[in-house]
Amino acid sequence: MMEIIKSGTKINFTGAKNQFFAFSLVIMAVCIFFVVNKGFNLGIDFAGGTVIQVRFANPVPLDDIREGLKPVINGDFAIQNFGEPNEVLVRIVEHGGIGLQELSDNIKAQLEMKFAGESPAIQRIEQVGPQVGEDLRRKAFLAIIYSTIGILAYVAFRFELLFAIGAILSLIHDIVITLGFYSIAGKEFNLTVMAAVLTVAGYSLNDTIVIFDRIREKIKTGKLNEHTWQEITNMSINETLSRTVLTSALTFIAVLCLYIFGGEVINGFALVMMAGIVIGTYSSIGIAAMFVYVVRSRKGVQFNESPRKRTGGLKKA
Repeated sequence: MMEIIKSGTKINFTGAKNQFFAFSLVIMAVCIFFVVNKGFNLGIDFAGGTVIQVRFANPVPLDDIREGLKPVINGDFAIQNFGEPNEVLVRIVEHGGIGLQELSDNIKAQLEMKFAGESPAIQRIEQVGPQVGEDLRRKAFLAIIYSTIGILAYVAFRFELLFAIGAILSLIHDIVITLGFYSIAGKEFNLTVMAAVLTVAGYSLNDTIVIFDRIREKIKTGKLNEHTWQEITNMSINETLSRTVLTSALTFIAVLCLYIFGGEVINGFALVMMAGIVIGTYSSIGIAAMFVYVVRSRKGVQFNESPRKRTGGLKKA
């Protein structure tokens, strides 16, 4: 069996708990700052408007396309390359209330007149009203809330409430940093990206459950009679570390290939997944497991010494 981390590794993760928490708090503060002040580059799914994808025979300067479309588009619009250098995406906020087919015909006619030798062709045209966009934003927010509640209930039922709180804190940590990263990147935030955020939440939870399950296994087999909680936490993380690193590395490589070769449509999804894999792997160890250890070590029994060395019963905090 392939092992990235050799058996018997004894890294003292609990000794770095304060560094884990401090690092995460700083990163989360930076991400919240960008989300609040910069916001997101909302796609048509959430912002509403009209999107038109145009393909030319050869790459055409965006400034020339913008000048060429001004006579037929009354409202504000933005142009960006999409996928191939000869494909562009035109995003229109308002287009005067004309029908999509008429708008498409007008744009095509104008581009054919302006760029006669480039054979401009309309690949697709989509429209989302502002009310629909607002409704999608609301449903996306509710999806995160409901999934968080479901995770809390599942982990509390399978383990205990303290473990569930640790998993939720790890989940919030991952979502905040992932959203902050995407805000800083300035990429288009659409339904595909929203789906990636929810996928990241599930991926992070998977790693967390593996560590929690190993901790529970050691408790059930009576390891608390031989080891402190600090030792059990470190042992559980070290024993699952090889599996965690190997799984995360292989998944990251697969998603990286998707990002490089998948095209513009799947680009945002893959970018969020790559960030989420790294963040989720870290938070499973540095946030979820450390939170459970810190609370347990300050609640009731002190875990800084082995039960075998205690005299006169369990020492109360």
